[in-house]
Amino acid sequence: MSLVYSEDVQYHINMKQGDVGKYVILPGDPKRCEKIAKHFDNAKLVADSREFVTYTGYLDGEKISVTSTGIGGPSASIALEELVNIGADTFIRVGTSGGMAVEVMGGDIVIATGAIRMEGTTREYAPMEFPAVANFEVVNALVKASVNLNKKYHVGVVQCKDSFYGQHDPDKMPVSYDLTNKWDAWMKMGALASEMESAALFIVGAYRKVRVGAVLNVVANQERRKLGLEDPKNHDTEAGIEVAIEAIRNLIKQDKLV
Repeated sequence: MSLVYSEDVQYHINMKQGDVGKYVILPGDPKRCEKIAKHFDNAKLVADSREFVTYTGYLDGEKISVTSTGIGGPSASIALEELVNIGADTFIRVGTSGGMAVEVMGGDIVIATGAIRMEGTTREYAPMEFPAVANFEVVNALVKASVNLNKKYHVGVVQCKDSFYGQHDPDKMPVSYDLTNKWDAWMKMGALASEMESAALFIVGAYRKVRVGAVLNVVANQERRKLGLEDPKNHDTEAGIEVAIEAIRNLIKQDKLV
């Protein structure tokens, strides 16, 4: 799909007003968009630009979209900014994560209430003292969806970073002393899982006054592995997708009552 830029078309996502619904699901992987769009009615590919792939369709009669954000905070913040510019106002990130708390296992669902800002994007939006917090209505909708679908879920704070390998192989990094000390602190504070986009989405969402939440599929848990505990690996993202779809159904019903 060729890029078409104008004053009305957003520079990176290559879309304009009317191309997306107010409700948008945000996976990282562009290849996951088609999978998610199969849950919509009459879904159509409306844009494919850089790492940003978008399908738009309908859910319970309401216009809904899915847009990929790519990996990390910088591209996630761009996607959110430009989607808000063209009318979207409710977002659910559906992503993957690595478990941190011992009780979190591969195949579980984590619903983020907030995110540790160990990344760089949000520093250009808000002072570090400002917390990265999910929207309360979206969190409630995700919890209700998880219960209704009988998914094993955890609710709490996640950690966001910029360096994937800084997490998985910190001892090789020149700043290993900082990475390992902070990781130990996050563990002691009860962080549930580690990923790369939620902090940026929560902070940009707060700035732009829109609703943002996140549901994360847990792939595995390196802390369980270190302790010699069972560490099942699960790369299937369908559970998180189903929870996000059900949560949006809940939000659609709730919004119609307002």
